[in-house]
Amino acid sequence: MNELKNLVRDVPDFPKKGIIFKDIMPLLQNPKGLRKAVEIISGHYKNEKVDIVVGAEARGFILAPTIAFALGAGFTPIRKPGKLPYEKISMSYALEYGTDVLEIHKDGISKGQQVLMVDDLLATGGTMSACCKLVESLGGRIVGCAFLVELSFLDGKKNLTPYDIFSVIKY
Repeated sequence: MNELKNLVRDVPDFPKKGIIFKDIMPLLQNPKGLRKAVEIISGHYKNEKVDIVVGAEARGFILAPTIAFALGAGFTPIRKPGKLPYEKISMSYALEYGTDVLEIHKDGISKGQQVLMVDDLLATGGTMSACCKLVESLGGRIVGCAFLVELSFLDGKKNLTPYDIFSVIKY
């Protein structure tokens, strides 16, 4: 994992002073790094029945379609307000540095679908917890929550029990 870890850069004081942002863009720009990350995540879930992969805005839905393709599944985004054109449901949630709202199309998940949740980073777990609640409110069953990067010291996993949590890179 060190080869992938070396492709993640630290950006100090973003989005606010005192936070060190883990920027995955160098990894996404590197063809071998991107391929390896997608192979690791999709490989972890290859024996699970996954009907649809959900990606959280914004970097989660950069990764999610490639993982969906690798698993032979569909893709649905969860976005910030005002970005989805059709009927939607929304949920407010707490971030490690404020609050936000997420939305999903009402028909983005069908009752009983097996859903793999994907985001770039697990920090406190607030974003993914809200995403899971949105999916479950539409009748989806969460197969797991996959992350490219996990900030283990923030213990975000505690907010995502009882889901299977899988992270490629841990800090």
